Amino acid sequence: MFLVGLLTWAVPPAMSQANVTGQWQTLPYTMPINPVHVSLLYTGKVLISTGSGNDNLNTTFQAGLWDPQAGTITLQRIDYDFFCNGMITLPDGRAIIAGGTLAYGPPFLGLPRMTIYDPATGVFADQPSMGHGRWYPTLTTLGDGRVFVFSGLTETGPTNVAVEIYNPSSGWSPEFAAPWTPPLYPRMHLLPNGNLFYSGNTAHSAFFNPSNNTWTMNVATTQYGGTRLYGSSVLLPLTPANGYKPRVIILGGGTTTTPATNTTELIDLSVAQPQWVFGPPMSAPRIEMDATMLPDGRILALGGSTNDEDPSTASLNADLYNPVSNAFSPAGAEAFARLYHTVSLLMPDGTVWVAGGNPSQRNYEPHMEIYSPPYLFNSDGSLATRPTISSVSAAKIGYGTPFQIQTPDAANISSVVLMRNGSSTHAFDMDQRYVGLSFTAGSGVLNATSPPTATSRHRATTCSSF
Repeated sequence: MFLVGLLTWAVPPAMSQANVTGQWQTLPYTMPINPVHVSLLYTGKVLISTGSGNDNLNTTFQAGLWDPQAGTITLQRIDYDFFCNGMITLPDGRAIIAGGTLAYGPPFLGLPRMTIYDPATGVFADQPSMGHGRWYPTLTTLGDGRVFVFSGLTETGPTNVAVEIYNPSSGWSPEFAAPWTPPLYPRMHLLPNGNLFYSGNTAHSAFFNPSNNTWTMNVATTQYGGTRLYGSSVLLPLTPANGYKPRVIILGGGTTTTPATNTTELIDLSVAQPQWVFGPPMSAPRIEMDATMLPDGRILALGGSTNDEDPSTASLNADLYNPVSNAFSPAGAEAFARLYHTVSLLMPDGTVWVAGGNPSQRNYEPHMEIYSPPYLFNSDGSLATRPTISSVSAAKIGYGTPFQIQTPDAANISSVVLMRNGSSTHAFDMDQRYVGLSFTAGSGVLNATSPPTATSRHRATTCSSF
C-alpha cells in the first residue's frame, strides 16, 4: 500500500494561538465540480470522483484531478455515473472505483460496474463488474492487498447484503451473503489480527473474518444507543508503545429528522469482551462531519451541523482529539459550512484539505480550505522549520525489518509514523491509517524498525516529510 512516512518535531510548550489551535485559510481558487468522493494518490495529487454530482439533470459525468502544488484542477469526462461510489487505492497506487448511480430515486439504484484509475497514465479503465449494483458501498483494504466491498443499494433497490472481495491479480471473489442487512456506507476498519470491525452507524458492532468469510454479530452495543448517521469513525494510532492495540472512536452523527449528538465513544478491541464507553464530547453536535487523523496522533473533527443539511446550525468550530489525554481542544474555525458531501484529507505536507458541502441538490460549496495543525508553527506563531528526509536505506522494506532514514534533523525528531493515504466521502475516510515505528536517533540518521505484520500496517512504498 502507498503510505507517507512522516517525521514530527519535539515541540516546545505552546505559547501562541497558531501553535495551540492551528490555522485555517481559504484557497484563492474554487472547485469546479462537486467533490463527492476524493482519494489522495501517491503522486501527491487528489482524485475527485463526482459523476453527476448530485444533479439528476446532469448527464455530463466528470472526474477531476487536483494538483495542490500547481494549484490546478483538471477535469475529465467519464462514460458512466460515479456518483456515490466507493473508492480507495490499490497496493500498486491505482485507485479502484466500485459502484455508482444507475438511477436517481427514490429509490436510488446502484451500478455493478468497477473502474481502475492509473495515476501514471491518467486513464480510467473498466474492469469486470461486481455481482450486483452498489450505491453507497464501503471499500476496505485487507492486509494481503485485496479489497473488501460491502453494502450499497443494488440495481433493483434493496441493500446489497453480500460481501465481495477484489483481488488485483485474479478479479472478484464469489458473493458471500451476510446474515444481516448493513447500513449504507458502513464504517469498517482493518484490525491487526486481520479481521474487520464494523463500528456503525447502527448501535450494534460486528466482526468479519476474511479468512473464512464469516461474521461475528453483536460484539458490543454503543452507549448512545441511537443511530449515528453521518457520524464518523476512526481506528486510533497503532504504535509499538501500545503493542499495536486496536481502539476505535466514533464521533457525532444523528438522523435526518432529529438533532445530532456531540458525543463520542471508544472501544478497546484487544480485550476478550470489548465494550463501548463514552469519550469526551465535541464542542458541538455534528451530523455530516469529518474526522481526519494527523501525524502527531491527534484527530481533527470538523464540519457537520446540529440539524441535517441545515447551514443555519452548522458547526464551524473544529476540535482536536488527543487519544493520550482522551480530551478535545479547540482547532480554530472554518469559514464555510461543511455539510452533506464534505470531504477532508491529510495531505503530504501535513496540512488538511477540506472541500465540498452539498446540502441541496444541484448546489455545492466551491470554496476549499486548508487547515495547518499546531505542529506546523513555532511557539511564537511563526512557521516552524519542517524536518526533511534525505533518503531511505531501501526501496522495499519487509515486516519487522530494521532500516535507516537519513535526515539532518535526527536529533530533534520525536516520532516516526506511517500514514496511509486517505479516501474520504460521506463523513468517513475509508482507509486512513496511522502506524508508529520504533526508532533510535544517530548522527544524521534514524534507525527504525518496520511493524511486525501486514495488518499492523500496509506495505510502504513511498516516504516523505511534511
